Amino acid sequence: MQHLTEEQIEELRAALDGEQVDLEEQLAEHGKKIDGDWTGTPAGFEKETDSDPEDSADAMEELATNVPLVEELESRLKDVKDAIKKMDAGTYGICEESGKEIPFDRLEANPAARTAIQSA
Repeated sequence: MQHLTEEQIEELRAALDGEQVDLEEQLAEHGKKIDGDWTGTPAGFEKETDSDPEDSADAMEELATNVPLVEELESRLKDVKDAIKKMDAGTYGICEESGKEIPFDRLEANPAARTAIQSA
């Protein structure tokens, strides 16, 4: 992290913290956490209702949309949490492929970037 100024690190940390909160809110909106893992659920999935076939079809359609969305959000959340851990460990901003420093411009665009553009 020596290639980043203290101000840049603070800016990137704030971005990561904010994104983590946003992702967790989106996951809670579109999924349910079970045993530490998120799974997609349709809105109102837990509600007891008479099984109207149209409602069931709508719920299944929403579930088909939410499952891949939740998987994408969960993957991004993992990347964000990993970036925060690296920042805390002093290894943030180092390309996982080449071991070289990731330029600030790349980190500013994607604070959870794991590789430099040349390696991506």
